[in-house]
Amino acid sequence: MAIRSLFTKKKEDGQEKGFPEGLMTKCPECRHIQLTKELEKNNKVCSKCDHHFKMTAQERVACFLDEGSFVSMDDHLQTSNPLNFPAYVEKISADQQKTGLNEAVLTGKGTLDGEEIVVAIMDSHFRMGSMGSVVGEKITRAVEKATELRVPFIIFTASGGARMQEGVLSLMQMAKTSVALKRHGDEGLLFISILTHPTTGGVSASFASVGDINIAEPQALIGFAGRRVIEETVREKLPSDFQTAEFLLAHGQLDAIFHRKDLRNQVAVLVKMHTKGGVQHV
Repeated sequence: MAIRSLFTKKKEDGQEKGFPEGLMTKCPECRHIQLTKELEKNNKVCSKCDHHFKMTAQERVACFLDEGSFVSMDDHLQTSNPLNFPAYVEKISADQQKTGLNEAVLTGKGTLDGEEIVVAIMDSHFRMGSMGSVVGEKITRAVEKATELRVPFIIFTASGGARMQEGVLSLMQMAKTSVALKRHGDEGLLFISILTHPTTGGVSASFASVGDINIAEPQALIGFAGRRVIEETVREKLPSDFQTAEFLLAHGQLDAIFHRKDLRNQVAVLVKMHTKGGVQHV
């Protein structure tokens, strides 16, 4: 049967009509086509080549935290337009409607295999996960809450970097979040950074890379500047796997790469190992 016939059906008048939008999903890596519902059941990992699709913040909560344990924080914070950047507020409003988030990161408290944690989950569907003032503020408050509760802080990063529409104010978030994490570490508390595709720019250069334990998903793009910029600067051809999670693991910038199906259990073990009274399940 031709591929075309899988995706079209005939109307009574002889014209072709496609199946409902979103019914099927094509893998961008191997081009395998599968039912979207089946992909979601598999935690949005391609059943043929193991490509890890991007996830929304809500999907991360559902597959990572204990069911019903998540309590969101700071959903009231709203982005302003300090530089009067044209159409910036309208674009933020559109992404709020599309994602159901107030900004590009979802923060809150929850439990992981019974252990209390505070999480921050960046969502690349909101302004490509770019880091503006509210993103930095929400992450900083989440870290401070974890310090106050004396529990581990875990962040899922997914970002194109600092948000250009807020200029230097977005760059200041790199320092603000890093200081909060330093105070968290000074209290002897755990910080796990989980880098997902893509983690780039000012996010990769600040809080994403300073975890006590840095973990990534397979084949995640992780880096600061783009490949072309670096090649033009160093005047050398870079390896084909440059800025992948596997390249960074081989060169000591990551501690581990976990497949999405194993991520929850592996991180739960790490949390229990570093929590007073925690029991490690082997």
